[in-house]
Formats: sequence, C-alpha cells, structure tokens
Amino acid sequence: MASLVNVECVVKESALIGEGPVWEESAQTLLFVDIAGRRIHRWSPTTNQIQYVETDYMVGFAVPCRSGGYIAGVGRNIVAVDWSTQTMRSLVEVDEDKPNNRLNDGKVDPIGRLLAGTMGMEERPTVVQRQQGSLYSLTSDLTVTRHLSQVDISNGLDWSVDQRTFFYIDSLSLTVDAFDYDSSTGQFGNRRVVYRLQEGEGFPDGMTVDADGRLWVACYNGGRIINIDPATGVRLRTILLPVTKTTSCCFGGPDYTDLYVTSASLGLDQSEQRQQPLAGATFRVTGLGVKGRPSNSFSG
Repeated sequence: MASLVNVECVVKESALIGEGPVWEESAQTLLFVDIAGRRIHRWSPTTNQIQYVETDYMVGFAVPCRSGGYIAGVGRNIVAVDWSTQTMRSLVEVDEDKPNNRLNDGKVDPIGRLLAGTMGMEERPTVVQRQQGSLYSLTSDLTVTRHLSQVDISNGLDWSVDQRTFFYIDSLSLTVDAFDYDSSTGQFGNRRVVYRLQEGEGFPDGMTVDADGRLWVACYNGGRIINIDPATGVRLRTILLPVTKTTSCCFGGPDYTDLYVTSASLGLDQSEQRQQPLAGATFRVTGLGVKGRPSNSFSG
C-alpha cells in the first residue's frame, strides 16, 4: 500500500532565502542558512529550539567539519565557523577578479572535499549577471581547484551511491546534469543532461540523492520537489509545497526518512505574501517510503 505523504511546516521563522539544509547526525539537528538574512541556523526537532550565528556578508552554505565546527561560504570567502564563540576566520578567497560575485551552494563529497560554486550579482531573484560563476573544490590542505567556469547560478550538487557520478545544477540552464566522477582525485568530466525541467516546474535549485540513488530536486518558483531516476531521466513523482520558492532539500531524522525542505520569501510581492504566509519557512515531508544518506563532513 502506498504510504501517505505529509508536508508540515517545522520552522515557521521566515527566512529571506532559506537554503542548504544539512542533517547533523551527532546532534540530531538541522543546519541551514538564510543567504540574504546573513545567518547560519541550527534547529533541533526534539526541542524545537533554533540557534543562529550572524555573518558579515551573504552566506551561501554551511557544512560540518570532521574536526568540529563548520565551514561556510560567506561572500567570496570560505570561512571556518566556531559556533561556541560566534566567530569566523577566513580560509580562502575565490573569484578575486569578480568583486560582485558570491558563493552559493556547497556540499562535501564522500572523501571529505568541499565543492562550492559562485554566481554573479543578482538584480533580483534569478535575474543575474550571466556566466560569471565557477565551481571550485577545496581540500583539507586548503588547495583550491576551479573545475567549471562561465556558470550562471551554481546550485544543487550531490553524488551517486557508488561515488562514480557527480550530479550538478546550473539553475538557469533548467537542467540537472551528471558527470563521471573520480573520488580519489576529485576530477570529473563527460557532462550530460539527466533531466530537463518542464514548463511550470520552475528553476532547478538545491538537491539531494537518496539511498537508492534517486534525485530529489527543489524547484524554485515551482513550489515543488521532483523525484528523478537518473538512470532513465524519468520524473517519478512530484511533491507540492504550500510555497512557490522552494530552494533545497535534504534527508534527516533518526532513520533518514524525513525530507527537510527550505524556502524563500524574498522576491514575493504583497499579494503573493498574503497567499503564501509560510514563505521562507522550513518544511518536513514524511511518508515518502525512502531513506536518505548521512551527510559528509569536510576533512579539514
């Protein structure tokens, strides 16, 4: 019998651009950022308590480190975050020749290297200086490698279960792409399209891969998460949310059966805000009948 899918709002505090959810297994907490609100949030489902650290510039992502603490993309800097002291220390700077750029989505690969992308300045959501962004990797010894350039909006990223395929989204291309991935070297190539978004599905944004190797892609301006089989390029199902600007998702909870979804409120006019009182909130989708995988921590 098909399980009953349920969508509930769990973090009602409205983010301007909620993004980059990561489940922290050790603390059983959800880490996510508010890009334009310049905050890194940590929410506990058990206590419903939310904590945050403020950042000096827009924050694109935050991920845990194996050694403790976090690294985050703040402006064009990748910084080390000490939660207990609420302080940050710059590790590396990217796109030095493009002062208007900023870091956007980032995620850690199965070996512990960080991949993070940049984008040009947005005049308003999805209206951006084209082809200004890049995709970088950062290793524990702080070596930075540029892998892609001329990116519009570097966004969702994740890896196949066997670690041999890297999935990537450049939002304005309206596609989810795949590359052959060598996890030992961090090199990738042979780019191809896995799925092309259809009319009404919006822009592909953040994504996650479940334990069966299927993709769950948040569709910005589409108000939905789409579930894709990358082997066939077929959309298996669509999960609708009560907000249009769905931004990213990750699996979490004690057994990784909960799908957490972030959203944005920035860019909605007054009428849209009235129709979407939960815009910018974070949601939990249950009853999907699938499991996610633990997140990877940066090896630094």
